[in-house]
Amino acid sequence: MIQTTLNLKHLENPVNPIFANHETFHPRFGWLKKGFDAAKKNPGVFLQDDAPVRLGVGKNMVRAIRYWCSAFKILDKNNLPTTFGENLLGKNGWDSYLENPASLWLLHWNLFKPTCEAAAWYYTFNIFRDLEFTKEDILAGLKDYIGNFNKTIAESSFIKDINCILRMYAAQDFIRNNSPIEDSIDCPFNELDLIRTFGKKYQFKIGAKANLPAAIIVATCLEYASWASHGRKTINIPSLLYDEGSPGMVFKLTENILCEAIETVAREFDAIVLSDTAGLIQLSFPDEADILAQEILVQYYNS
Repeated sequence: MIQTTLNLKHLENPVNPIFANHETFHPRFGWLKKGFDAAKKNPGVFLQDDAPVRLGVGKNMVRAIRYWCSAFKILDKNNLPTTFGENLLGKNGWDSYLENPASLWLLHWNLFKPTCEAAAWYYTFNIFRDLEFTKEDILAGLKDYIGNFNKTIAESSFIKDINCILRMYAAQDFIRNNSPIEDSIDCPFNELDLIRTFGKKYQFKIGAKANLPAAIIVATCLEYASWASHGRKTINIPSLLYDEGSPGMVFKLTENILCEAIETVAREFDAIVLSDTAGLIQLSFPDEADILAQEILVQYYNS
C-alpha cells in the first residue's frame, strides 16, 4: 500500500479527525437542499423534537442531513447558511436544486476543503495512493493514518466510513436475490464515476470525467492556490495534481486533462496563464486567486 505522510506545511488544520458522524447514511437526493432550506428558516430545526416531521425523514437521518450540510460547508457550525451555500442553493443560487452535475463536483471539492470534516474521505482521496484497492486496504491505511492525530478511534467507525464512501461514489448493484437493497438507494455522487467496482475490488477512475467542466477544475485550482501557494501568483502543475488536498487528487485528474482545462478557461480569462519555464509548467494568475475563482464560477453558472 502506497501512502504519503501527513502534510501540514500550508495549513495548520486541513482535516478534523472525526469519523462516522453520518449515522451510516450517505447523502441522498434532495437532502442538502432540504437541510439548507430548513436551517435557513430556523437554524435550530435539527435539534427540535419535530425535526423528523419537518424534514420528512427518520430521526437518525435528521442527524445525517445536519452532518452532511456542515461537511459540504453549505451550513456553518451554527447551522447558518455559508456564502458558498447561498451562492449554490439560495433563492437565486447558481443551481438551487442541483440539476447540473457540475454542482456535485463543486460539492465534492467543498467536502475536502479545509477544514475537512470527513477524515476517512480525506484519507481515501488524498493520502491513500493505490489506484486499485479493497475495503481491507483502506481500513489498514486508516488505522495508520489516525496515529498522526494521537487519537484512538474504534475500528467499527472506520468500517462505517469505508462502507459509506463506497456507497457514495461506487455504483451499486440495486437488486440482490430479486429484492431491492435499502442501503443501495442511489446517491447523486455516483454520477461522478470516481470509483468503479470489480468484484470485491475497487478502482479509482483516473483522467477525463464526462460531466466535469473545465471551469470547475480551474476554479478549484485557484481556490487551492489561494491557501497553498503562500501568496505567490503562480503554482506548478505537479502541485495541483499530486499534493495533498489538490484538485488533481480530489478529482483524480491527469496532467493532460488539467492543462487542457486551464487552456480552455484561459481563452475567456486573460488573467489565467499556463506557462512552461525551463520545463516547469505553471498556472499563473495576476489577480487574487480566490476572487478569480469566484468570477469563473459566476460566469460558468450564468452563461
